[in-house]
Amino acid sequence: GPTRKMPLTASAMDFFQLFVPDNVLKNMVVQTNMYAKKYQERFGRDDAWVDVTLTEMKAFLGYMISTSIHHCESVLSIWSSGFYSNKSIALIMTQSRFEKILKYFHIVAFRSSQTTHSLYKIQPFLDSLQNGFDSAFRPSQAQVLHEPLIDEDPVFIATCTERELRKRKKRKFSLWVRQCSSTGFICQIYVHLKEGSGADGLDALKNKPQLHSMVAKSLCQNASGKNYIIFTGPSITSLNLFEEFEKQEIYCCGLLSTRKSDCTGLPPSMLNNSETPQSRGQYRIRMKGNMSLICWYNKGHFRFLTNAYSPVQQGVIIKRKSGEIPCPLAVEAFAAHLSYICKYDDKYSKYFISHKPNKTWQQVFWFAISIAINNAYILYKMSEAYHVTRYSRAQFGERLVKELLGLEDTSPSH
Repeated sequence: GPTRKMPLTASAMDFFQLFVPDNVLKNMVVQTNMYAKKYQERFGRDDAWVDVTLTEMKAFLGYMISTSIHHCESVLSIWSSGFYSNKSIALIMTQSRFEKILKYFHIVAFRSSQTTHSLYKIQPFLDSLQNGFDSAFRPSQAQVLHEPLIDEDPVFIATCTERELRKRKKRKFSLWVRQCSSTGFICQIYVHLKEGSGADGLDALKNKPQLHSMVAKSLCQNASGKNYIIFTGPSITSLNLFEEFEKQEIYCCGLLSTRKSDCTGLPPSMLNNSETPQSRGQYRIRMKGNMSLICWYNKGHFRFLTNAYSPVQQGVIIKRKSGEIPCPLAVEAFAAHLSYICKYDDKYSKYFISHKPNKTWQQVFWFAISIAINNAYILYKMSEAYHVTRYSRAQFGERLVKELLGLEDTSPSH
């Protein structure tokens, strides 16, 4: 849960600033102004540009965040006369001023000579965000490594033509998270660039198991010695990785797939489906030290690799139509934590900022801001302030937008 007690009068802005404080916003102001100056020195004077202020930067973020609530395809719709226009917030800043800030917006204006990382333009912000996540929240023992749903609005995908879909550029990065499966709070973010010749690029990591193993190690670098139980999908699950994590006192439970997983070191007899028909709930177990390989049957064979649960402990999967199906406890635990993440995706993935810039670092930035707002809402729901005014996720987002734009005071209405 939260590591600090927030006051009853805490606003949406107070929770958001646990992760994006004023000093981070002030740095955005400085870097944007520096970049604008450098740009104009190179390409000619821009008479319409005036240095951005902290108030304007907050308003700029507020406009972008508003697209996560109203799901408009372009942030500029706010100033239009169409369906997504919003006259109440459009008056705070003119469209031309917003576009100027958008043109010059930067988090790191200059590349230092020592910088080799491809995400250097956003890395300081990601580091600051991570510090905020670590200091504001203490996760439960059970956590999940996965890729959250951050793709296009499903309504847009259902209505657009095949040609429009092909025209839209695919993301050049993948975003992975380590997430507390009790609350949905995202504890750590890892961004992997799909292109690049560096040590972290796909050119250096041709095989997927090696890539996913590297992702898992990066996400769990702050988890050693804390007896966490990490749930993983088939792409990450492997015997070598789990044994390496066990040395760091990190325990695992993962779904295994003969097609997607690295099955090195696992007995082939457990990876082949038996020809004799089996009844639902039957399972076989092989052990090596603390590691158990479970093959469980339920309208198909499901394999699990774990060193976090004893294979002799019994669990049960409850199905609406077929009732209770017996299984090892590891299978029950995996199903429970996976279903929680599915619920999180259903509830929160639709609140990602809709703005789709061309630059990769900006795409990562808006995804990271969206995750920070979702985390802020989770902390808000766990605080006493929630019992004073019970905002839904959409209301919390609207409140945050108004506070960033300076349209409301930051004390909740009783």
